[in-house]
Amino acid sequence: MRTSIATVSLSGSLTEKLTAAARAGFDGVEIFENDLLASPLTPEEIRARCADLGLTIDLYQPMRDIEAVPEDEFARNLRRARHKFELMRGLGADTVLVCSSVSPLAVDDDALAAEQLSRLADLAGEFGIRVAYEALAWGRHVSTYDHAWRLVETAGHPALGTCLDSFHILSRGSDPKGIEDIPGEKIFFLQLADAPLLAMDVLQWSRHYRCFPGQGGFDIPDLVRRVLHTGYDGPLSLEIFNDVFRQAEAGPTAVDARRSLLVLQETVGVAAPPASVAPTGVAFAELVTADAEPVSAVLAALGFARTARHRSKPVDLWQQGEARVLVNTGTAVRRDGTGLAAIGLESPDPAAAARRAEALLAPVLPRRRAPEDAPLDAVAAPDGTELFFCATGRPELPDWRADFEDVAHGPTSAAATARIDHLALTQPWHHFDEAALFHRSVLGLHAQESVDVADPYGLLRSRAVTNAEGSVRIALSVGAAPTDDTVHAQHIALATDDVVAAARRFTEAGGRLLPIPANYYDDLAARYEFADGELETYRELGILYDRDAHGTFRHCYTRTLGHVFFELVQRDGDYRGYGAQNAPVRLAAQHLVKGLTGG
Repeated sequence: MRTSIATVSLSGSLTEKLTAAARAGFDGVEIFENDLLASPLTPEEIRARCADLGLTIDLYQPMRDIEAVPEDEFARNLRRARHKFELMRGLGADTVLVCSSVSPLAVDDDALAAEQLSRLADLAGEFGIRVAYEALAWGRHVSTYDHAWRLVETAGHPALGTCLDSFHILSRGSDPKGIEDIPGEKIFFLQLADAPLLAMDVLQWSRHYRCFPGQGGFDIPDLVRRVLHTGYDGPLSLEIFNDVFRQAEAGPTAVDARRSLLVLQETVGVAAPPASVAPTGVAFAELVTADAEPVSAVLAALGFARTARHRSKPVDLWQQGEARVLVNTGTAVRRDGTGLAAIGLESPDPAAAARRAEALLAPVLPRRRAPEDAPLDAVAAPDGTELFFCATGRPELPDWRADFEDVAHGPTSAAATARIDHLALTQPWHHFDEAALFHRSVLGLHAQESVDVADPYGLLRSRAVTNAEGSVRIALSVGAAPTDDTVHAQHIALATDDVVAAARRFTEAGGRLLPIPANYYDDLAARYEFADGELETYRELGILYDRDAHGTFRHCYTRTLGHVFFELVQRDGDYRGYGAQNAPVRLAAQHLVKGLTGG
């Protein structure tokens, strides 16, 4: 299906918005009136600019407070409409959005409203323009889609139809089933927006919290299926009012927007991108650093051994059990401290996973490699993390480890970690919802509920994405103090069968764990019963504890190295969380350590 986006959904000047929409692959745009009014371009120049970019102008919007008003006021409204229709002729737009009135002059008179809408359509028809009438969720007298349709049906004018907007329908809890009773040819336009499920005034909800389909809590696919069942053949168009999107760069936002529509079309069965190929495990995590010595010391204390080095690049492979960490000291890496730059994801079909990612607009990363290097497909996540699709230890497919040559090393620790339990990636403040949609749609992971965690300087928002087996877990977070990189750093969680032994081994090897305040353990003693000496051991080592109906979770943290730290975790039973209730304590402890050490 054709895809369109309202210019109000993107930041920047009108020219920047049009360019971003075209580059993301949209077929058309809705021109929002404020964007036109603020543009130095004439309507004719905007029309030419859109044509040069390959964009159609599918809608001009909005026209407000038209119907069900006294005759003298309606006469003024028609004069205003005539001016807008002249403008639309210059734009080359043939459909105008008319919102249900919120004017205090409007009266509750359906017959009058229908009659005046018909007269407006008469005028629009003289210009070859269609009127798409939409019920605003906060309309003065018309606030539901079925009421708006009754007025359109009563008016019975060929140039008058309805516009359906998913936010206005679903935010009121209206049943979309009645959409199927509207003839498809009378649905002149379909606008889509998702939103988190919030208890607040619907106008404020609409103006600040809309998001792209798949990023909120509305059942957008069900609504779209019902619209398509009517025979509607217009575009799927996005109209998003969102404070974050308005401040973020237009280009990535437009890509995220179109990706949401591609996934939506797949969900409702009108498009078929390459099938999703969910990862089955974590092959490696790659750290980049200008100084390998501190990183090597921490890895060695954790029980890792340096087992191999890349044939042609300054990259070392550190391994313990199935947990692998690459340490890259190349000239192209960041110079401001250690960071997590790349993740290797085990894939049943790396090539298919890459095709899926590319079809859903994930940036495919060029890779500098020698002719003998293993071919690895990589894409960039919204936060810039490189994602490699790997097939480790499968003889029928290239193995990335073939690029490494073994080096002599001693035995790893007896208290070995089994694998990487999860990875925590801090997102730029304007990429959080995009990241969740990306990992769900491109990688085929399941998104869990969003969690808000109290940080001493605000709130940290976190959302985990996992595969069905739990062998891939990525915790995405965005904090209230985005400049505090030391605290809101990325981290690698290592699974162990005995966190106490692993923590002791780490400290005995010279590693430093994050100290946890004594008050935390006093509270634990009040909430849970422990074996003799157990709580004292946790207090000594800085081990945190959590329990749910399925199992228990014990974990502790290393000090931060630049922009990354490690976590040792022990899951018992079927515990599936991440110790979220302990996160405020961890964050406060990291702030304290940073304050005492100056970094």
